[in-house]
Amino acid sequence: MPRRPAAAVSAASPCPCGRTEAYGDCCAPFHQGSATAPTAERLMRSRYSAFAVGDAGYLLRTWHPTTRPGSLELDPAQRWSGLDILGTTGGSAFHAEGTVEFRAHFTLHGHADSQYEHSRFVRENGQWVYLDALPSA
Repeated sequence: MPRRPAAAVSAASPCPCGRTEAYGDCCAPFHQGSATAPTAERLMRSRYSAFAVGDAGYLLRTWHPTTRPGSLELDPAQRWSGLDILGTTGGSAFHAEGTVEFRAHFTLHGHADSQYEHSRFVRENGQWVYLDALPSA
């Protein structure tokens, strides 16, 4: 799936996921396939960064095959502006599943908004993948 041009995200740019590393040292190796996310939270952060840089292919590759859509179209007008991790359960190198609760901030057509989700992640063939969102309470 083709990537859309990123909004000024280079290897030296701050990583969109909010960690202190530059994009080239943080989420880019996951997007490029030279590394895999070691925890569910790092996968969540890398998926957020994939939305920010327009990498729909990475999003599909890191989606569990039982819940993955056939295709994914990202809205080029949507600009992702920040990620807040609200909580995690499991999801470490010692777990087979985990959850990440987060709020992702974005702007669409000049309107600032956010998306809240409590996501489930599982290991598939030794790699973390996004399974689905837990129902809202």
